[in-house]
Amino acid sequence: MRRVPRWQQVAYQLVFVFVALFVLIPLWGMAQMAFDASIKGWPIDFRILPKEFTLAVFQQAWDKPAQSRSFLGLLQNSFIASGGAMVLSVVLGTSMAYAFARFRFPGRRTGLFALLFGTLLPPVALMTPLFLLLSALGVRTTLFGLVIVYTALAMPFCIWNMRAAFQAVPKELEDAAFIDGANVWTAFWNVTLPLALPSIAVAALVAFLAGYSEFAMAWLFIDSSDNVTLAMAISGMVGATGASWNLLAALSLLMAIPVVLVFLALQRYLMNRLLIGQVGE
Repeated sequence: MRRVPRWQQVAYQLVFVFVALFVLIPLWGMAQMAFDASIKGWPIDFRILPKEFTLAVFQQAWDKPAQSRSFLGLLQNSFIASGGAMVLSVVLGTSMAYAFARFRFPGRRTGLFALLFGTLLPPVALMTPLFLLLSALGVRTTLFGLVIVYTALAMPFCIWNMRAAFQAVPKELEDAAFIDGANVWTAFWNVTLPLALPSIAVAALVAFLAGYSEFAMAWLFIDSSDNVTLAMAISGMVGATGASWNLLAALSLLMAIPVVLVFLALQRYLMNRLLIGQVGE
């Protein structure tokens, strides 16, 4: 192993420290603003610690932060929209990705390039066709319609990501299962799918985060306060006159907690899968 010079190690560490500060300082500023009762409107300076420490802002953010809805009500809508999109993206994307990875059929390359082109399009380009489609189906103003919107946005990435995972699984493993009497579905479920689970989990996490944090397209489709999500509530508070920025910071921190918990649970699962694979080898 090549020994890295000391000056180069110091340079690497300084770069890492700079990147960490670049990420952590805004988060720290938002956290101290959420605990500071002295902020009544716009913050006018950056503080290391809150001037007047309080938990009342979080109580307000928990009770009725925006749209006359409680935090749990907004969180429920967010989980329905983003969780539903995650499930649909993984279920539909897994079958399509496996077909693109293992089978040869007319229009296969055209379909792959069409999906790739879909990942390059900005979401605003899909607003009009999705608006017309959901209006024709009668679900435009519902959370189910929002699930369809977020699924359409996440599917191209999920398919390409999971297709690469299925291609990385040796086809000889499936052939061995076929020799033992398994059909295509049994080989897929018992052989290919478990080996591709880490990449599928990554695609699920990306699909969930895409729907959980999106608000611009949601305002086009949702017109009832009962269906407003957390991201929509925060975006509405930013544009409101006389918005309380410490309430906005507190709501943002509360919104981030479920994402951190989901990521930690998923990370532990992925690590267990990798360790099992190494032991098996």
